[in-house]
Amino acid sequence: MTANPSGPRWPVITPRLTIRPAEAEDLPRMFEYRRKPEVAQWMTAQPTDVDAFVERLRQPEHLAATFAVEQGGALVGDLYLACQDAWAQQEVEELARDTQAEIGYVIAPEFAGRGYASEAVAALLRICFEDLGLRRVVAECFADNTASWRVMEKAGMRREGRSRQGSLHRSGRWLDDLRYALLAEEWRASPAGGSAVAEPRLHT
Repeated sequence: MTANPSGPRWPVITPRLTIRPAEAEDLPRMFEYRRKPEVAQWMTAQPTDVDAFVERLRQPEHLAATFAVEQGGALVGDLYLACQDAWAQQEVEELARDTQAEIGYVIAPEFAGRGYASEAVAALLRICFEDLGLRRVVAECFADNTASWRVMEKAGMRREGRSRQGSLHRSGRWLDDLRYALLAEEWRASPAGGSAVAEPRLHT
């Protein structure tokens, strides 16, 4: 599949959501839902200071990988998309540059349970495979984060592995973690990929 030479066309509109690159003005609102215990328990870091959070996320390498998810003009969550090099032997490493991506997603608790995460992730996968021309997308979560891995499975991602007590939680417990992935060929063979058009048709 050939990538869209112009890349994604922003904003990306789904049946209920608008997805666009995040701006510095979005970050204080992101802080408000990311600091909540039910969200922070699964995040890499628990933000406690809004100024420090904004300063870190507004750095170009972080802001470029963050995307706002809106519903009716309200910020309901955010997405993470970071292109990566696949591992390759030295002689062919050029061919592995920027061929895959890691994704992530957060929905504010007051908007949870409405299928927004599934809708947003379906759109994100379309962007990865159709607009960016990537060959593989990966995502990880704690095994105890049932809502997260259910979103991945609903989006058609495969569970590739489970690391037994592979990650240390801030509670002091060693927890299992899960790794999911999806190849471009698998996405194209799926209902979502097979029916892809300019605006994504999504399963909610």
